[in-house]
Amino acid sequence: MMSRLDDFLAVYQKLDADSLDLLGQVYSDHIRFCDPAHEITGLAALTDYFVELYRNVAAISFSFNRRHLLDSEAYVGWTMTVSHPRLAGGRPVAVDGMSYLQFDEQGKVIYHHDYFDLGALLYEQLPLLGSIIKTIKRRFGG
Repeated sequence: MMSRLDDFLAVYQKLDADSLDLLGQVYSDHIRFCDPAHEITGLAALTDYFVELYRNVAAISFSFNRRHLLDSEAYVGWTMTVSHPRLAGGRPVAVDGMSYLQFDEQGKVIYHHDYFDLGALLYEQLPLLGSIIKTIKRRFGG
């Protein structure tokens, strides 16, 4: 028997520009989604965000490497690999992250918060800014 977390992860494995209707299977209409760059409320707004995301990237995928479900909360460790024409010369960029999820009584995600290094995903991949940030990180032992 698959858990609500398994269902959620399975949808993310299938997501692409043509399957965004799957979001409604795992997210509540009242979803609150947060990541380092966005705070989105509502399934319609989240779907619009994903439409833009898939319009602008060449490819995006997730591999899930850790998961923990306890009652109505879950933690998921993942690696996101994304290719964007304006980042890293279009080469794939892999960034590790963690998601915290809360499920409602119907088993749908009502709260989703992603934690990841936005600099590693975005700023370090830009030609001039990337080299500056990498130099600063090296000086601080990062």
